Amino acid sequence: MKTLVSSILMMVMITLSSMISSARASDSSKLELVMVEEEGCVWCEQWLREIGPIYPKSDEGKRAPLRRIDISDPLPQDVQVNRGLHYTPTFVLLKDGKEKGRIEGYPGEDFFWGLLAQILASIDKKQTSGDN
Repeated sequence: MKTLVSSILMMVMITLSSMISSARASDSSKLELVMVEEEGCVWCEQWLREIGPIYPKSDEGKRAPLRRIDISDPLPQDVQVNRGLHYTPTFVLLKDGKEKGRIEGYPGEDFFWGLLAQILASIDKKQTSGDN
């Protein structure tokens, strides 16, 4: 009897774990990091050298894939920002196409990762509280 109960509990835990992972994966697919850049932007080039190669491999990059747009191009219709885009680079974190946070400029590798982590944490906090 104990073995049966243990087996059932184990199956329930595995099922719940799988459901949580699936829910996180579906939430993650709604996130996107938009990099607003322009030709000749030295800070954009520095970001591309320092972060660009590793970003897609990072947890953050897997969760919020990078999309690059030129500041002089019209804003894509599926991108809604809270205010104008004036500086390059500007990194806009989107959820379902709507801005949830931004980083204006490139403050260096350590600051970039920390600021991005703060924005993602605020999204996570809102998701757990039920406020989107």
